[in-house]
Amino acid sequence: MGVTGASGAVLAQKILALLVEDSRIARIHLVITEAGQRVFAEELGLSSGDLKQLPSRLLGRAAPKVEMLPNKDVGASIASGSYEVDSMVVVPCSMGTLAAIANGASDDLVARAADVMLKEGRKLVLCIRDTPFNRIHLENMLRAQQAGAVIMPAIAAFYHHPKTIDDLVTQYACRVLAQIGLPQEKMYRWTGQAAAKKAEA
Repeated sequence: MGVTGASGAVLAQKILALLVEDSRIARIHLVITEAGQRVFAEELGLSSGDLKQLPSRLLGRAAPKVEMLPNKDVGASIASGSYEVDSMVVVPCSMGTLAAIANGASDDLVARAADVMLKEGRKLVLCIRDTPFNRIHLENMLRAQQAGAVIMPAIAAFYHHPKTIDDLVTQYACRVLAQIGLPQEKMYRWTGQAAAKKAEA
């Protein structure tokens, strides 16, 4: 799981929490860019401090399944295709990180790990977060998608009648995890307009 400097720290927090709670997950490798750390401080009030303690501070409890990896460590385990990793999510994914991934510029661990996912044919989900998009953004999205990435903009859904911000965040997080083969019970699933009206009655 990569976290970059785009707005949306709460999305990363929710996805990490769901992964930690999921019994199907044995290990989570977490890489947070310097800009990502700044967003955590700005949006969640979490100063970087000791990076190894950040997962437990994000979740409010111990996180033994989570291994923090420095973004500058391009020699880390996940930088090699021979290391077994099932999938990768970058959330939120900044336009700068998207550009690095789309153009193969593996100059930090997030970009290199994403490059490994693509070259090994593994699932890579990029939760891009910016608006409006310029032509460079759109072309980079297309390049990344053509290389095998799933482009999943951080866009809220409303068909499940959310009551809180957490409802919006949880639905998006569940949709992301479904993309990597981890469907969640908490996810609302549309069953048709007639069924929705009956459920409301």
